[in-house]
Amino acid sequence: MTEFPKKITDDPYGAAILIRRLINEQGLTYWRRYLLAFVLMAVSAGATALSAYILGEVINKAYVDKDVRGIAILSGVTVLIFILKGVATYGHQVILSKISNAILANNQRRLFAKLMSESVGFFSERHSSEFLARLTAGAASVTQVLNLLINALGRDLLLLIGLVAVMLMQDPYMALLGFAVAPPAMLVLRKLVKRIKGLAHNQFTGTADILEIMQESLQGIRTVKAFTLEQTMRERIDTSIAAVERNANKMARVSNRSSPLMETLGGFAVAAGLMYGGYSVVAMGATPGQFFSFLTAFLMAYEPAKRLARLNIELNSNLIGARKLLEIVDSPSSEPVDDDKPALKLIDARVEFCDVTFAYRPDEPVLNRMSFVAEPGKMTALVGPSGGGKSTVLALLLRLYEVNDGAVLIDGQAICGVSRKSLRQQTAYVGQDVYLFRDTIGANIAFGKIGATQDEIVAAAQAACAHEFIMGFPLGYDTPVGEHGTQLSGGQRQRIAVARALIKNAPIILLDEATAALDSESEKQVQEAIEHLCRNRTTIVIAHRLHTIMHADAILVVEGGEIVERGRHDDLLRRGGRYASFFRLQHREAGPLTLAPISATA
Repeated sequence: MTEFPKKITDDPYGAAILIRRLINEQGLTYWRRYLLAFVLMAVSAGATALSAYILGEVINKAYVDKDVRGIAILSGVTVLIFILKGVATYGHQVILSKISNAILANNQRRLFAKLMSESVGFFSERHSSEFLARLTAGAASVTQVLNLLINALGRDLLLLIGLVAVMLMQDPYMALLGFAVAPPAMLVLRKLVKRIKGLAHNQFTGTADILEIMQESLQGIRTVKAFTLEQTMRERIDTSIAAVERNANKMARVSNRSSPLMETLGGFAVAAGLMYGGYSVVAMGATPGQFFSFLTAFLMAYEPAKRLARLNIELNSNLIGARKLLEIVDSPSSEPVDDDKPALKLIDARVEFCDVTFAYRPDEPVLNRMSFVAEPGKMTALVGPSGGGKSTVLALLLRLYEVNDGAVLIDGQAICGVSRKSLRQQTAYVGQDVYLFRDTIGANIAFGKIGATQDEIVAAAQAACAHEFIMGFPLGYDTPVGEHGTQLSGGQRQRIAVARALIKNAPIILLDEATAALDSESEKQVQEAIEHLCRNRTTIVIAHRLHTIMHADAILVVEGGEIVERGRHDDLLRRGGRYASFFRLQHREAGPLTLAPISATA
């Protein structure tokens, strides 16, 4: 089969396409400001070229005409030219900085908004440090690309044009002699671009690896200390840092490999210009001012010419970061906004699973045609061994994942047919691993109800049995909780989480082993708080400690993604099945189980 050559349009993130896209989508938004900066750059370039031209006139006034008055006038004009250049340079630099800051902020907002539209599954496949790198380096690269382009066109190109015009005016033949160095320089620079792309990609991924190790080490500092992993972590990050250092050194060698060639060619060009210019003054009657004006313009044109020659290298280096940013922004959202769907309308808050099948990975089902009903205003408990699918039930209820088959209904409405926002507004979740934001206690409670008043925050804390310990802190509700709430104990964090759920006042409560990691005293306090939370609400609770759900209205034993037993506590004990085995194991009972009297309503 014939393979056709790859076209430039085959890669949506190719250099040419990516540059055009950045200009169209982001640069043109600020075209008026860019135009003003471009005009100021033109003024600065013109002033620089004019200063080179005037130098020749000053030399002629001094050495040919012996005109002191003319020298004084030209000196005053030179001062004005440099003032004008300074003002114009300041203006365009400030304008470009403001544009860059606006584009940077906008791209950071875009990326964060995109991440907020992704599902939990999207993040389970990646490390958070990757997004930190894209948020910082990627967003900054976009502004660097646009700045390189506008500076190349407005500063370097215009300045080079102005200085070349001065050179042509003074001596066209000598100007053509200076241009002879361009072709070999461009040929060498073109070969360096491909190498730079690979090195820039390695630099980005290496930096992300360093962020990953740093983040994991700091967030898991207790584990690091407990297992004396300090040296192991240092070795891991040393390896990554050394790799990035080697790559950076290699990039420095490759990207600057053109400098010796450019300097050598420039030296030959300057030497040829000096010889030709000196000869033209001595033997051909040219004026010294003409020679000095040309030489000044030639030397001043060297730097912008060198920057323009390196532009392709600089662009390709920064386009890697821009590509990393846009790859995330462009990808289809795994949890697209569905606010156009009808809102969930609750009457009784009756939850029903109808033959639900779900798998995180193909051919590895976690739930297998599961069906049950959580009755309104009652507590339904899920128990069973780890890995049976209990937590998945809550994740599907919150639509953190979508079911593969079957349906989840609330008051007869399929949750896939209503907006996620309305569904999640009607549910309150408290997990075993409580996440608190790095803010105050009061703010963390208020996250359950944006705009909550202080009275509502206090009332929720009181109902969650948290008010007493909160007021024990000198700052009360203004006490910072630290990163992940590390300044609080496990029981305190758990009660704040319950308060956050209480203030939401949702009719459906989801509890995922909310007391499993607590000591007996903390568990008693949290259990009391949970009783306040669940009162007269439809509650689905995952329990590891079976004594916490003995009074549940319905207990479902989940194993292998299926419900193998269901009933009330006493009924399940009488059957002597899986639930009875779990209960006996937890209480280490060797003899017969003592059953509580069966109530008339059981």
